[in-house]
Amino acid sequence: QVQLVESGGGLVQAGGSLRLSCAASGRTFSPNAMGWFRQAPGKEREFVAAIVWSGGRTYYADSVKGRFTISRDNAKVTVFLQMNSLKPEDTAVYFCAAARNDYAVFRELAYDYWGQGTQVTVSS
Repeated sequence: QVQLVESGGGLVQAGGSLRLSCAASGRTFSPNAMGWFRQAPGKEREFVAAIVWSGGRTYYADSVKGRFTISRDNAKVTVFLQMNSLKPEDTAVYFCAAARNDYAVFRELAYDYWGQGTQVTVSS
């Protein structure tokens, strides 16, 4: 079984930064892609960013382009989300996910494993 554990969430003022981490553990696992999704209160979960493990190609939602950066540590099977210039509308629970394939990485159905989520709150 593969477990994904997120960390790095918290409370920050608008304009501030946070860095989320997600480490995969459990049986030997090499993802083909990992991504971040978020769910705000009363809203559906939405795609934030994804990275393809081989080659490092990245994908971003329009709402976070230029502010968020996704990266990975291959050896530690860890993915990061650097979030800068945070806005109140970024407030949500952020979920990490891992996929055995590397297509349609902006869709929830592409992912096989999910973390429990970490809360990010941006105050105005």
